[in-house]
Amino acid sequence: MSIFGIGQPFLQDLLKEIESGKIQLPDFQRGWVWDNDRIRSLIASVSRQFPIGSVLTLKAKDTDIRFKTRLIEGVNIAGVHKEPETLILDGQQRLTALFQTLMSKNGVSTRNSRGRTRRLYYYLDMKVCLGNETEREEAVVSCGEDHRLQVSTSNGKAEPIYLSSTQDQYENHMFPVHKIFDSAGWRQGYMKHWNPDAEKIDLLFTFETKIIEPFNRYNVPVIELGDAPKEAVCLVFEKVNTGGITLTVFELLTASLAAENFQLRDDWELREKRLTEHKVLQKLDGINFLQALTLVATNNKGAAVSCKRKEILELDRKRYEKWADQIEAGFMKAARFLHGQKIFHARDIPYSAQLVPLAAILTDLGDLSETEGVQQKIARWYWCGVLGEMYAGATDTQAARDFSEVTAWIKESGKEPTTIKEADFQKKRLLELRTRNSALYKGIHALIMHDRGASDFRTGYPIDEKIFFDDRIDIHHIFPRAWCESKGIAPYDYNSIINKTAISARTNQQIGGRAPSEYLQRIQNEAEIDNAKMDERLAAHLISADALRADDFWGFFEARKEALFRVIQKAMGENKETM
Repeated sequence: MSIFGIGQPFLQDLLKEIESGKIQLPDFQRGWVWDNDRIRSLIASVSRQFPIGSVLTLKAKDTDIRFKTRLIEGVNIAGVHKEPETLILDGQQRLTALFQTLMSKNGVSTRNSRGRTRRLYYYLDMKVCLGNETEREEAVVSCGEDHRLQVSTSNGKAEPIYLSSTQDQYENHMFPVHKIFDSAGWRQGYMKHWNPDAEKIDLLFTFETKIIEPFNRYNVPVIELGDAPKEAVCLVFEKVNTGGITLTVFELLTASLAAENFQLRDDWELREKRLTEHKVLQKLDGINFLQALTLVATNNKGAAVSCKRKEILELDRKRYEKWADQIEAGFMKAARFLHGQKIFHARDIPYSAQLVPLAAILTDLGDLSETEGVQQKIARWYWCGVLGEMYAGATDTQAARDFSEVTAWIKESGKEPTTIKEADFQKKRLLELRTRNSALYKGIHALIMHDRGASDFRTGYPIDEKIFFDDRIDIHHIFPRAWCESKGIAPYDYNSIINKTAISARTNQQIGGRAPSEYLQRIQNEAEIDNAKMDERLAAHLISADALRADDFWGFFEARKEALFRVIQKAMGENKETM
């Protein structure tokens, strides 16, 4: 059975229900943003009986869905005596424009291209309206709060007219748009003003027939959702609201929890501020937080573990508040874990979606997650997820499976998680990684720093969070680009991750475009270290010192490819049959 119905109410009836508060907005809807030109075009379209698109609504009564609601902008709250019966999902901008122009005496709050607001009043130039219909939009005029309008005279000059009084409006044949559904008084005044001028009276009668009556007869197609689940509302809104901002599950849950007198956005902003003090969490958003919380909440509810939209939207205030502090602590633990893996900045996280199950796992394990053996298991799962590219696809399903399997593996000595068993890394992938946009590139960059405690070539300082930021550690060429190009080595090869490592900005400046044998000696002279010490530092970066000192690019390249592959095997589990 269909969950929606279709009707065609008169525009006037629809706007009266907005005025009474029977029709309102769910609080996740954005604000009023239309400009003058769009409003004029909309009024002109209705006057010509042109379609302006359908409106999508949600039946607020007789449904389990509860949102915090608000009135359409321009509605006088003093005249509202009812709880909403209907909520607007799509069509807010059009209905707000029509309500403010046709029903409000207080003008229309518009916004120009620079974002500045201005209150405008709209009039229909009666004579232009009855001229060429293709020029109808020109007949819709607006003026500011001074009610001054610039018009062209017969000699081509622009002169101001003022429309602040009804006498001025009668004299200039300017009909106020907000009188369209209540025109009797204005009509009588116009006839009295121009009596006995039959030509002017005839102008009024023709205007009423061709312009005002079409407004009174105008129908608006309305699609009304009935007893639809929240996730259906969210999905429908995303599909139809293409002209506006995308509604996320966070906005929809925010509106839902507001009905329980809980401000989710305010709560998240405080948590976000604390969490993003860790640079590695600076791209964490409210949806990630809700996903991790939902994984833990569904698991403890005894339901199927999930972080899909449907389960997120089933959260109520009680369950959110029960888990929010623990999930925040879980993300803090995730930040410390990533630091231990030599990932210090959000841009260097291979898969940000993997943060969700990581935080949920650490939350569920509690103090158990801090033991060395458990940390090693979590690290193995994490690197299998990265290097096996397990989070390149549908992440919510992967996250739910990983959360369930990893926690069972650790707490109940269960089977190895599917991610560990199925992850695979082909050696030839190393030849394909050349830009930091790749998740694998980011992952291997971190592994290089992590495996043997790599330090900067020049300073010898082990790379930790402080050194990473203070010395501006980044990934740079080992055999410099300029040197490689001078030797005819192709960009495909010299830009490979195989020819990259983590060093400081200062060290990279010393390398310049020099041959490795030359820049190594320069670094050693400045640092006052011998060959043995430098060779030790190079080895921590999986670099063959002999090949580097001999400026042997291909000898270095093959040796480092094998060394990197062994590190990858180790991170994924030494017994994995990785080819």
